[in-house]
Amino acid sequence: MSVAPQFSEVISLIKKARYNAFKAVNTELINLYWEIGKYITTRTQSEGWGKATVQQLAQVIQSQEPDLKGFSDKNLWRMKQFYEAYCHFPKLSPLLRELSWTNNVIVFSKTKTAEEREFYLRLCKKENYTTRELERQVNSSYFERTMLSNQKLSAVPRVLPNEFENIFKDSYVLEFLNLSEDHSEKDLQQQLIEQMKHFLLELGKDFLFVGEEYRLQVGNKDYRTDLLFYHRNLQCLVAFELKTTDFEPEHLGKLNFYLEALDRDVKKPHENPSIGILLCKGKDDEVVEYALSRNLSPTRITEYTIALPNKKLLQDKLHEIYELFESRKKSEVELNNERE
Repeated sequence: MSVAPQFSEVISLIKKARYNAFKAVNTELINLYWEIGKYITTRTQSEGWGKATVQQLAQVIQSQEPDLKGFSDKNLWRMKQFYEAYCHFPKLSPLLRELSWTNNVIVFSKTKTAEEREFYLRLCKKENYTTRELERQVNSSYFERTMLSNQKLSAVPRVLPNEFENIFKDSYVLEFLNLSEDHSEKDLQQQLIEQMKHFLLELGKDFLFVGEEYRLQVGNKDYRTDLLFYHRNLQCLVAFELKTTDFEPEHLGKLNFYLEALDRDVKKPHENPSIGILLCKGKDDEVVEYALSRNLSPTRITEYTIALPNKKLLQDKLHEIYELFESRKKSEVELNNERE
């Protein structure tokens, strides 16, 4: 039922009040769980409380407040873990209170480091993830993939916004497509269209789908780019070309042609230069580096997998990079000290 214009403001006021009430209730609930977690932690340290004592506490709460839900011994123990995970990170306190309890549980129970927790807290707030969406991102190692995605866009002679960092990943996980290993490019494209909701979650919620097989007329001939998106934050068109083989340098030629056509004939005056994404079955980083070194269009070579990644392998690889970074940093400090 459509709302008459003279009533729309009242409806907006009701929705706003309902949202504010929900936020207030959620904040108080998280505050309560925090205080209970703090109390149990303190008693554990000073009086040696264990799971048996917490179980007794849960029974007492149930007997005194039978209408209350969410105070089982398991949930009480989660409150303790919740407090202990963040008690030394006060700057994260406002973020915790903007997420639901269920989303908070997913973050602190499925992550290991403070950096990873902060990453998912901020991502969840920014993207307004549902519980299912957040869980999928954690399970697909979104944090590790983002941190490892250090390949830059090719040299761009035109101005691009600074916010493109971390928007484009080095690899995309497409386990939701249920494709066989010998799938074709047509199979890949059709499944991405059919599962567009899941694909947009993997890409990021600032992506808007424009069309498939988007027609570009140049001269007397029609050309079609596989998938075309628009990115709200970057304010530019993003063309995806799909390859079910490993990346080859000649793939860039067609994509560059499409980007030029988009910029000349489709891009609006206020928009930024179009970006091209080659989504390949695999890639050799050295070949990619050589191919992009003199490429003039803003382009990224990424790969995809149709199975969830091995989280442990990604974590180990990320740990190696951190150690290498620290080693280089230490060497630079020692070298500077010697020069002084």
